Amino acid sequence: MTKSLSTRIFIGLFLGVLLGSIVQFALNDVAFFSGTLVEVASGIGKMFVNMIMMLVVPLVFVSIVCGVCELQDLKSFGRLGGKTFSFYIINTLVAITAAFAVAMLIEPGKGVDMSSAGGVDITATELPNLMTLIVNIVPNNPFSAFTSGNMLQVIFMALLLGGVIKSLGEVAKGAVKGFQTANVIMMRLISVVMNLAPIGVFALMFKLGATLEPEIFFSVVQYLLLILGLLLLWIFVVYPYAVSFFTQVSAKQFREKTREQILFSLSTASSNATIPVTMRTLTDKLGVNRAVAGFGVPLGATMNMGGVSIYITIAIFFVANAFGMPISGDQIPALLFSVFLLSVGAGGVPGGGMVMIGVLIHQMGLPVEAFAIVAALDRIIDMVLTSCNVVGDTAVLTIVDQTEKPHQIEAEKA
Repeated sequence: MTKSLSTRIFIGLFLGVLLGSIVQFALNDVAFFSGTLVEVASGIGKMFVNMIMMLVVPLVFVSIVCGVCELQDLKSFGRLGGKTFSFYIINTLVAITAAFAVAMLIEPGKGVDMSSAGGVDITATELPNLMTLIVNIVPNNPFSAFTSGNMLQVIFMALLLGGVIKSLGEVAKGAVKGFQTANVIMMRLISVVMNLAPIGVFALMFKLGATLEPEIFFSVVQYLLLILGLLLLWIFVVYPYAVSFFTQVSAKQFREKTREQILFSLSTASSNATIPVTMRTLTDKLGVNRAVAGFGVPLGATMNMGGVSIYITIAIFFVANAFGMPISGDQIPALLFSVFLLSVGAGGVPGGGMVMIGVLIHQMGLPVEAFAIVAALDRIIDMVLTSCNVVGDTAVLTIVDQTEKPHQIEAEKA
């Protein structure tokens, strides 16, 4: 009981994979282990993720309203919003550019004949329309936005409500107090659920270890290692050193303080489900202002997809090369722009990257059969890219908070 939560999560993760692998390779013929036990683990894991997701929408809404209300003035709100949005866009563009350069240099999938792979149906067939995406940010039914978990709409409503409450000043003092109390309650609820994380992580990883089919990965090991290598480079080198360059937090300190966040996101493979852990990492461990975290974390879980950008870029080049349809020079500008839009639209849910790759496969005129290869490897990649996404959120917001400190000191003096 004295072990830290991150240590207990790691133990659960390791034991889950180990015991699940034993079931697959040694006890697969025993129905109780390969059937009943895996089904129970799957149910427990799903319940755990559902508990987290149950709290995400109210947590996001309340934390953003509180974040806006706690700002010194509405002018700082506009500055903070613009700065956070810009940094997220820059982060995504840098990730796409780096992945594109690596893909052009290494040419993953070249010389591999995957044309005999089986097909998988793709339901989504259209690239997101930018104007439609912007228009849909404003909900026509607030209850629908909450029930469907549309994060962009929830964020919009929270920003609007927070701004109005802040503008009313003393008149809305009771509303501010009410949301602050609600925020404390939500944080307590998150702590209760997080105490169950080691069990939930164990169940999720047990199922993964018991159902994974490693033989399907052998022919695409370069592709897999290339994506994982880039994602791990971003998590443990690029983001920590970017933070150390712009703030007083060293790269080593940043890696230590995001350890729990990385382990949790590995098991859930969901940026949205990791929002509570990201919040706590920023405010409790890195000392980031609650207003910055409250505004930036939900936005980052929706649109700051550095990991997804790397994944989609490498995956589409691999598929094109492996199926004998390499991407031509005149296709590259449209491809990179599409990757950017799809990365932002992937959302914070498990498997978002895989769906977007399916859309892109169709739009680029590549064989639908290619999607089977992507789907087979997605679960492993999705875990690591989610960690990359959430650590990217933490890195960006730590830097944003550093740039906000002079304004905070100036406001306090005034």
